[in-house]
Amino acid sequence: MATKLYVGNLSFGTTESDLRRLFESCGTVGSCTLIMDKFTGKSRGFAFVEMSSSEEAQKAIATLHGKDCDGRALTVNEAKPREGRPRGGGGGGGGGYGGGGRRDRY
Repeated sequence: MATKLYVGNLSFGTTESDLRRLFESCGTVGSCTLIMDKFTGKSRGFAFVEMSSSEEAQKAIATLHGKDCDGRALTVNEAKPREGRPRGGGGGGGGGYGGGGRRDRY
């Protein structure tokens, strides 16, 4: 069964192919996704790498956690599932339009 790993503290110059090469030394890489900022298009400094088995994932954690990559010590651990978060902006004020009473009653 495939195991997804979180890879953090990446240099902003690190590419997906750099990560794939690094993790292939520990086993078969199913996928490699570098997380990019949607506004700037630049790396956010972390990625997710999916290894084909849990044994290969554990080997990658043991081998690569703390290893220097482009001058930074990598953080490698098993990815946790995303917690559910409410979507949207969450309501709030009335947009500056006052209290909504009828003026013809005065």
